[in-house]
Amino acid sequence: MIFAILLAALPALHADLGQTSVSGLSSGAYMAGQFAVAYSSLVKGVGLVAGGPYYCAGSVGQAPYIPYLANAMSVCMNPRASGTEPPDAVLLWERAKQFASAGLIDDVANLQKQSVFLYSGTRDDTVTTAVVDQASYFYLFAGARTVNYMDTVGSGHGMITDRASDNACPVTAAPYFNNCQLPLAAQMLAQFYPGLKPPSRHLSGQSIAFNQRAYASAATSMAATGYAYVPAPCPKGACRVHVAFHGCHQGYATIGDHFVARAGYNAIADANKIIVLYPQVSPSPFIPYNPKGCWDFWGYSALDPFAPDFFTRSGPQMQAVRAMLLRLSQPVTK
Repeated sequence: MIFAILLAALPALHADLGQTSVSGLSSGAYMAGQFAVAYSSLVKGVGLVAGGPYYCAGSVGQAPYIPYLANAMSVCMNPRASGTEPPDAVLLWERAKQFASAGLIDDVANLQKQSVFLYSGTRDDTVTTAVVDQASYFYLFAGARTVNYMDTVGSGHGMITDRASDNACPVTAAPYFNNCQLPLAAQMLAQFYPGLKPPSRHLSGQSIAFNQRAYASAATSMAATGYAYVPAPCPKGACRVHVAFHGCHQGYATIGDHFVARAGYNAIADANKIIVLYPQVSPSPFIPYNPKGCWDFWGYSALDPFAPDFFTRSGPQMQAVRAMLLRLSQPVTK
């Protein structure tokens, strides 16, 4: 594996965006889910590891003010411990249809073509199973093509792996990678792309660092640098793309290459011509206020906190990731 020394532009690789999938952990799961709804015409598969339903942070509250951050930290995480109810998938599905009718997101009929993978650990007290349950109901209401929900593994809050060097399965602790002898990333990709070859034992592709400022300003809390894994055949074009969203406290600025190199995506992607895009968020202690380096699922990146757009196609982080995908789909330059 080779990491680029000089920061360069994300390459044009003539990728097949008709085969795009997304996944993420925790705040990254929320980001994956909202991206897959807002840009449902682009996404065929979505994996949520410890994440709740679309627009979860807007699930309760009274107009004209909805406490998005309060909801994100209670309703969307551990509602019982916060003395609140879980998110309401019925209400959120209705909201999604309303947003689509208003042209804020893609047609929700596209969700019927998506393959969905959901995961909740029985020892996870950060984002509890009651919250992930509502994500499963949301996709059932949407009529998703496949909904596979794994909720029987005794794991804490973290990305689930089969790496002996990661935390023990029941633990919830930094850097939030749990060895449950389960290669979850590979399992998700195998569901989205049936018939995959086994993961490569030795990677032949290239891990690259690229300039994220071409897609998002520092005001969005997105980092200056993003990462991607590009299998050896992909510079010739026609590869698929999977977008992997890290969780809070998991960006490169906090844990180095642990997520981009060891979350479990690259080996199976390497064997199956799948580019893995790793967009990055950095901690921001001031403006925007994002001290834990989380993806925006409550509106911190909005100019108007009382009318955030994080859940729509115009959300700044959403637009940035879409622009990265479009760049990957451009014809290969000689």
